[in-house]
Amino acid sequence: MRDKDLKEAFVSNLNGTSLGEITLGSVLAPLCLINRGLLLILYFLGKGVYPFSWKVHLFLDFTMVVVPLVLSCTVLSDVLLLVILGLAAIDVSMLFQIYHKRKHTIPVQFQQTLKSFLETRLETRCTPFVTVFRVLVNVKTAISILAVDFAIFPRRYAKTETYGTGVMDFGVGSFILANSLVSPEARQKQASASKFSHVAKQLLSVWPLVVLGMVRLISVKALGYHEHVSEYGLHWNFFFTLAIVRVVASLLLTFFPANKSWILSLTIGGVYQTTLEMTELKAFILHGSDRTGGLLSANREGVFSVIGYVAIYMAGVQVGLYVMEKRTLVKDWIKAILWLLLASCGLWTLLHVCQSFVEPVSRRMANLSYLLWIMAQSLYFLSCLISADLVLVFSKVLSKCSPVPSSWIIVQETTMQDPNAGTSLDEDKTTKKIDDLCLIQAVNRNQLLFFVLSNVMTGLTNVMLDTVNSSSWFSVWVLVSYMFANCSVIYILHVKKVTLKFW
Repeated sequence: MRDKDLKEAFVSNLNGTSLGEITLGSVLAPLCLINRGLLLILYFLGKGVYPFSWKVHLFLDFTMVVVPLVLSCTVLSDVLLLVILGLAAIDVSMLFQIYHKRKHTIPVQFQQTLKSFLETRLETRCTPFVTVFRVLVNVKTAISILAVDFAIFPRRYAKTETYGTGVMDFGVGSFILANSLVSPEARQKQASASKFSHVAKQLLSVWPLVVLGMVRLISVKALGYHEHVSEYGLHWNFFFTLAIVRVVASLLLTFFPANKSWILSLTIGGVYQTTLEMTELKAFILHGSDRTGGLLSANREGVFSVIGYVAIYMAGVQVGLYVMEKRTLVKDWIKAILWLLLASCGLWTLLHVCQSFVEPVSRRMANLSYLLWIMAQSLYFLSCLISADLVLVFSKVLSKCSPVPSSWIIVQETTMQDPNAGTSLDEDKTTKKIDDLCLIQAVNRNQLLFFVLSNVMTGLTNVMLDTVNSSSWFSVWVLVSYMFANCSVIYILHVKKVTLKFW
């Protein structure tokens, strides 16, 4: 077989993994964030300052957040449970050390400490876990799009052919959801101008995605680069999907209230699934062999899956409205976690019913089961990230430590009498200084650039290397180097305060 055909066959006809394994894997990143935060707090307790240079911060964030994600989908994929248990044990040990130091310095009963924690007031101008969710989805996507071409990447993690749940299948849906969480509608920042002006603005805002989609299409065809045709079609790609989903969703939300977008999401998903079942559409998408009957026939997977992705986007707007509600106390966020978990459980139940009586999950069609799965898994992942941040807040309450990067800011005791006072000037300065050296904030500053850079680096790597036949350790070395190169470019731009967004 030619190298192009071999690589195409390598990522084709796959069936995915279990829902349980993907759910288990969602715990890894939050544990890594806790690990990094507790390590910084312990260092602060010992030294009293954060004297790290930007190079040390880059190395720390990369080794403690990015590298574990690379290893978990390669050499450690078969012992994922042990890795998670090991990280959890390390986190518990460090948390105990922080509490132990606090007990010896200021003897306070645990009940008093817990009460103080629950009544802790948090800065309400930001929701850090939303940023972390979006960045982690982007980082995991960057890892997967190259790792899937190496034999060390488990085939069960790759995108499924027709039905099934792969890690990369979740990545596609969660990428759509990550964008909807910070949409103007979710942030309630929709312009007060006319509806026509709002739609026109959304059309203009997606031109970079359209251009990137065209560049990818032309380069893939011109270079003879391998492509999985049944993923999106002959000419379609994910950039086109992102652009159309955003425009269609904005158009719908112009005439439909955002706070009821979950109804629209279920309606779209339900009507689409009914159409799949009662017409020839499903057979056309899955089994049609003729791709010469026009653009629709050539790109049927990409075109019709947009319907399911729009439903995901609508549901994401509803989630964004909920998680961005103003909550000032820790106990309010604990209630939010419980509601998110309850909603996730409800969606898991609906998913089980849908898979049993309708059809299994299919990313290729973006069917109703896929919508339910993406939302159930995403709400669970968000709950894990909020919980991780609250663990760090508890540690900061114990240690009286300066802020941890990409984490909630604790409002100073002196400002608690005035809810509108916000944080102290020193706290704001410290937070800004730490966030200026945070890799997560670096990726967040230039998310689209990071995604594009990852795609370009993936293409170059595939052109230069025989990825399929590479040894395990060489593959890991390439993946770590590739991610370090991507992160370094984005990080340097962040340190220089360069934001590449001009539209």
